[in-house]
Amino acid sequence: MRSTLLLVSSSLSLGTALLAPLPALAQQADATVNAEDDGDDFHRNRGIVVTAPFVRDLSILAGTSELSGDELSLEARSQIGDTLTKLPGVSATSFSPGASRPVLRGFQGERIRVLTDGIGTIDVSNTSPDHGVTVEPIVLDRIEVLRGPAVLLFGGQAVGGAVNAIDKRIPREVPEEPFHLDALATYGTAADERSIGASLDVPLTSKLVLHLDGSYRKSNDLRVGGFVLSPGLRAEQLEEAAEEREEGNIGEAEEAEELAGLRGRIPNTGTETYSFAGGLAYIGEGGSFGVSGSYYNSLYGVPERPGAGHHHGEEGEEEEAGGEEEEGPVTIGLDQIKVDFRGEVFLPGFFESLRLRAAYADFSQTEFEGDEVGTVFSNQGIESRLELVQRERGGWRGASGVQYVHRDFSAVGAEAFLPPNVTDQIGIFTLQEVRSGNFEIEGAARYDKVNVKSQVLGVERDFNSYSFALGMAYIADDRLRMGVNLNRAQRAPAAEELFSNGAHIATQAFEIGNPNFTTEKSWGGEAYIRWSTPDVSLALTGFYNDFDDFIIDVPTGLEEDDLPVFQYIQNDAKYYGFEAEASVIFARAGGFRFSADGVADYVRASLDGLGPVPRIPPLRLLGGLEARSDVVSLRAEVEWFDDQARNANFETETEGFTLVNASASWKPFGSARGVTLIASANNIFDVVGRRAASFTKDFAPLAGRDFRIAAKFSF
Repeated sequence: MRSTLLLVSSSLSLGTALLAPLPALAQQADATVNAEDDGDDFHRNRGIVVTAPFVRDLSILAGTSELSGDELSLEARSQIGDTLTKLPGVSATSFSPGASRPVLRGFQGERIRVLTDGIGTIDVSNTSPDHGVTVEPIVLDRIEVLRGPAVLLFGGQAVGGAVNAIDKRIPREVPEEPFHLDALATYGTAADERSIGASLDVPLTSKLVLHLDGSYRKSNDLRVGGFVLSPGLRAEQLEEAAEEREEGNIGEAEEAEELAGLRGRIPNTGTETYSFAGGLAYIGEGGSFGVSGSYYNSLYGVPERPGAGHHHGEEGEEEEAGGEEEEGPVTIGLDQIKVDFRGEVFLPGFFESLRLRAAYADFSQTEFEGDEVGTVFSNQGIESRLELVQRERGGWRGASGVQYVHRDFSAVGAEAFLPPNVTDQIGIFTLQEVRSGNFEIEGAARYDKVNVKSQVLGVERDFNSYSFALGMAYIADDRLRMGVNLNRAQRAPAAEELFSNGAHIATQAFEIGNPNFTTEKSWGGEAYIRWSTPDVSLALTGFYNDFDDFIIDVPTGLEEDDLPVFQYIQNDAKYYGFEAEASVIFARAGGFRFSADGVADYVRASLDGLGPVPRIPPLRLLGGLEARSDVVSLRAEVEWFDDQARNANFETETEGFTLVNASASWKPFGSARGVTLIASANNIFDVVGRRAASFTKDFAPLAGRDFRIAAKFSF
């Protein structure tokens, strides 16, 4: 299912709290004040504790941002991509409110792994930006974002990074109380969005824990701050209207004029999602094991690009005989049944523990054209990993293991742009760290063997990928840390990149792959410096990736079935950029801590001889002021996006914009009573914002002014 690359990297060593989301940086700097909050939050805020299944404490894992606690409750949206966009180096595909995947350092799709507790989501969200991610943010404990080489820890292809969603479906601890209930309810005005989620943990015995959770979310069409269409698309529609009037087609002219003037709401962007799950875990002195089952269902609309149309081959003949029949709006319905297992056995001697993590999922997605079924995608997958963790001896520690991924994918219907295919991947990896004095040296190696085949096409490809990394960190004292990472990574092409050939209704494009692709290869490096004191946290990272045989889909300017043709190609490419963040507590008074924080990130990406890589986020700056006590938290922030004028062929320019937001939270019964009320105002000045990384930016802008309230309970 997941092609191979990666990133075997190392030493993203940095202080534990340094890459926390900025609203939490000051909070973590004063840990003694917030320690009592840990047990009460629905989304517990324990600071950065990366839960990669096999190396929880290796400093290579510390290159992480976390969203948890009140911050996760405040930022939770229907899709995980839109939930994370305020973290450094993170944007989103924002295809629609029902489909948005994370974009890390300008990378998206196959180069970003979205995980649940260290295992892939086993959906089809990586195959296309219109496909939703089967993760419901409101029932998560926290979300961890790993950027750059550290993603080796999760294997696969993700040179850009990984997003690890941590839930409690397989309990990790036995509650001390007779039961533990967490609940979160939210409402947002921009789409009349209503959501509720709850989880229950019950200790059946001193070592056996039962878990139950469920969620429901419903929203209407998304309201925006101005015109729905971008200036360029509006000009096209007005030009078309003038031509139609000149030819005497008044009805068509008025339709184009109405579309050009569309404002207020984006048609066909409502969503309805629900999920439920149950889990059981045994937690004993010699180890633990548990299993969970879950179901996820979502129905969401897909915004339509003006002027996009398509034929279904033989249907054109029927239209000539019976008149043209207008197609209805495109909606997507998806559901997934998933079974997860996690186990750990403590060992004597050289190895500390043996850990197993595995999941099976049956996923189905249907693309509807009005009431008619267009294309049905199905995916049955298995992912598992077995790891041996070494006991630390003389400053040396590490882990080694094996990972297996199986994906059986099929698409049936008039626009099945991808033929049925099966992917099998097996990976072997090791990750080691040695510390001596002020220096840490970390090294990793990974081998992946990938088989991708399509019986329909009679094509079978085998790929062998080797990845290596070496990192060194210098720790001057408890406050200063600096280091460098170097890595050589390889990635096998995914089935979508090899076998696509047809019209894809939801993206409104004709997509063409190439079954002759070779492995994608890259050299990468990072340099970073971190400074942390109780009141000040600073972090700066610069990164560079040089690719050979980089795989990307580019518009050709041609049309097929009345759709623009996107062709996958291989070409050399370069990505480089930086991420910076800072937080300063500048005053304490009346039980409050007053802080200022900021984030800046930038990425520049080019294809050799072909110009810019498409859909790259521009320079982004975010700054905030916060006053926080044990009971009350107040925050105001400004987020500015530059113009994105470096565009690929046939890609439109993205105008910059500025968002102004404010939020407040209150614990009415004190910090230890488990009730939190949250209110926020987002995009206060109702501006029109369009993400450069979005495939639909020109006809699906971001939400306009959005007032949100949330109530969180933990008992």
